[in-house]
Amino acid sequence: MKKATAKVDYVEKHAKLSCLHCGYNKETSICDLYMAANGYFGAELWLKAPFKDEVFWAFNFEHLLYLESYISANLREHKDRSHYTLLEKLPKFYHLAKNREALLKLIEKLKNKN
Repeated sequence: MKKATAKVDYVEKHAKLSCLHCGYNKETSICDLYMAANGYFGAELWLKAPFKDEVFWAFNFEHLLYLESYISANLREHKDRSHYTLLEKLPKFYHLAKNREALLKLIEKLKNKN
């Protein structure tokens, strides 16, 4: 299995899936403005890996770096937030300090995945 790229233009209501390895391309119009790009094509996320009885995942490389920054932080302040953010919506195991070291090792492996 090789990595393909899914992108969404929410303004134009258009999604595209393409693979640089085999040349596969698929485009579709969208109506659900809250679905992740891979969801329009039923494609699996590339940046995912089993973690204990869970699955760790990131939508893209930037998301993976964001999660790495959060997980590696020694102090995670949650005060003065008026609405839920991406971080509050993550599964509990992402937040647990006891998982920090193992998750950071997993993130490093995913960063090097081709």
